Amino acid sequence: MRGPDPLVMQGEGRPRTSASEILRLAVPAFGALVAQPLFTLIDAAIVGTLGTTALAGLGAGAQVFTTVTGLAIFLAYGTTAVVARRVGAGQLARGITDGVEGVALGVGLGTVATVVTWLTAPQLVAWIGTSPASTPEALAYLRTVSLAFPFALAAMAAIGVLRGLQDTATTLWITLVAVTANLVLSAWLVLVAGWGVAGSAWGTVAAEALAAALFLAVLVRRAHHHGAALRTTRAGVLVAARGAVPLFWRTVALRAVFVLAIVVAARLGDAELAAYYVTFTVWYLLALGMDALAIAGQALLGRHLGAGSVATARAVTWQMTRWGIALGAILLVVVLAARPWLPGLFGEDPAVQAMVAAALVVVALQQPLAGVVFVLDGVLLGAGDATYLVLAQALALAVFAPAAWWVWRTDGTVTDLWLALTLFMLVRAAAFSARVRGDAWLVTGATR
Repeated sequence: MRGPDPLVMQGEGRPRTSASEILRLAVPAFGALVAQPLFTLIDAAIVGTLGTTALAGLGAGAQVFTTVTGLAIFLAYGTTAVVARRVGAGQLARGITDGVEGVALGVGLGTVATVVTWLTAPQLVAWIGTSPASTPEALAYLRTVSLAFPFALAAMAAIGVLRGLQDTATTLWITLVAVTANLVLSAWLVLVAGWGVAGSAWGTVAAEALAAALFLAVLVRRAHHHGAALRTTRAGVLVAARGAVPLFWRTVALRAVFVLAIVVAARLGDAELAAYYVTFTVWYLLALGMDALAIAGQALLGRHLGAGSVATARAVTWQMTRWGIALGAILLVVVLAARPWLPGLFGEDPAVQAMVAAALVVVALQQPLAGVVFVLDGVLLGAGDATYLVLAQALALAVFAPAAWWVWRTDGTVTDLWLALTLFMLVRAAAFSARVRGDAWLVTGATR
């Protein structure tokens, strides 16, 4: 049987999800969302003590790693939407089984990613354009950290299952354990054992493996409790793969922007690459913090659409958008307040510190806009509106590419690159806002 739809009626009889329910999902979701940027932020702070060359090499290698894991984020978003709709339709056991198929898909894709990245690492680093001094550092980091792909992708799919089950608290505790393990291992391997950049990568591999094991243990327990099948089938995995294709292309268009950005930064110089990597990591951490609201909206939206509650789904959308703007304003103040001391955490190069401090102004001012973008992106993901998302991301990429080319050709600054990224965010905000004002994305039922 379907559970109750916990709504409170406010205003002129309009259904709204209670603030406590949004916070119950959003606050713990933040822990899971920040796992990857926390891994890389910790790596940057530790490796920064080795010098600018090591930090630049880490930046290039880590960008490849985050690009691959970023491309695979559809595993989390896809399983969230599918499982949440099943929950709303009263098919919880079926939803868990669908999620397990997604986890199996993640393991398979992660294994392929490890093999391909290991074999093509020299070409990938060369394509980014690292200097001769930082290239060996980038290769050492990338080849080692690529071993984490099967664990990272399996964990992504498992996180999506738990989100769909309206449980984000479990992801928080598992993430705290993994991040702590990463901090301890990376610090010891780099600063004590003297493994250099590769030691930082090994710390991340171990932490990702630990997180995956804990997530899978939780799913096994939930499956047994609800009588869900754990055995995966080839047909089930293929169904999951076919459903993920539009989300994959949406993510390709999104990640292409950030790959292009780091390529431009690398061609501006090692100091610029290091500064961009630091500011991007900060921006990504803030973005995923706001995306915690989007995850709450995605889980709630999937459940309401699965239950056929269109009015509630629309109300939740605008409610989450307002929350996103408010959180963006708060983060704007936080970044500006941290700006005087934050650059000093990432090495002692005064040129890098100055570039980071300047670019952080743009990063800070962008936050309210980012709040709208990430929340509406999550809402449309929860609705399964993947085809429109592909078109919107492709349009934003088409606008950003010439702006990035201009920064490169004019020998612009890291701040100029962030202004180009702000233009990219403006296009996304316009496209998403136009979509949610219509009705085509509001499809009800257990599947879209």
